[in-house]
Amino acid sequence: MQRIVKPSNQRVKRALEKRAPKIIENTKQAMFIKGGHTSEIVTLALKELYSYRKPNAVLFKKKNITRPFEDQTSMEFFSKKSDSSLFMFGSHSKKRPHNLIIGRLFDYHVLDMVELGVENAVSMKEFQTGKISLGSKPCLLFAGEPFETDHEHQRLKNLLIDFFRGPVVDNIRLQGLEYVMMFTAIDGKILLRIYKILLKKSGTKTPRIELEEIGPSFDFVMRRTKLASLDLFKRAKRVPTTVQPKKKKNISHDVFGTKLGRIHMQSQDINKLQTRKMKGLKRKTTSKKNDSSLSKKSKSEVS
Repeated sequence: MQRIVKPSNQRVKRALEKRAPKIIENTKQAMFIKGGHTSEIVTLALKELYSYRKPNAVLFKKKNITRPFEDQTSMEFFSKKSDSSLFMFGSHSKKRPHNLIIGRLFDYHVLDMVELGVENAVSMKEFQTGKISLGSKPCLLFAGEPFETDHEHQRLKNLLIDFFRGPVVDNIRLQGLEYVMMFTAIDGKILLRIYKILLKKSGTKTPRIELEEIGPSFDFVMRRTKLASLDLFKRAKRVPTTVQPKKKKNISHDVFGTKLGRIHMQSQDINKLQTRKMKGLKRKTTSKKNDSSLSKKSKSEVS
């Protein structure tokens, strides 16, 4: 049975309300955790990817001797403690050198995990360029056929979008898109490159776009995966009915986004339909006189 915690004061009550399930979720927190043994490349990857996830991230400075693929209880414990639903775990061993594990949790239980090996790493310090402001949203790009055809790469794409997309907003201005994170799947590797967006003058209202690499850059190799079943994944994606947009009757949209409407009308009598009045359709006065004389003759004959 689940233990019900009663708040002892207002501060505890606010903390419990913040962690309670909500119809509209808060921005997801991410944990960056060091394993028992780490290398310089793994430490570099954790620190510099953490800088792109701030302020919605927690960096664990102490080492934690755990293996997420063998025992998931430690990840679930850290998730409850820091109220985080995303994690990145770094470790290093002879069997799996320079190892990164990216995962997410649902209801404080591990949902998906993907293990990536870092083969090549370049720090941000080696790129003598301007940096981005804290908390800005990235523009995520995915290139490569495996992201469209392979099931594991498709789930990894969904996981990376969930990990790096930042807060959900309704609108964003053009100057708010400061950098691009591009993931390229080619030759069995996944390449991460980060570019800064430069807005240049073009003589029109729309600026000319140029990209400048700001780092870091990593070459990943996919190793082990632990993916949720389709039923559990569908349950985790379920949206409450109160949040779902209400469907308007008799209104639809075509492929190009054009709004189409259907109008229901009562059946009309065509004989009583008012048509356009034209001079060519009017009866002439001579024809009216002839018709009246013919009608008089017919009446006299009958009498």
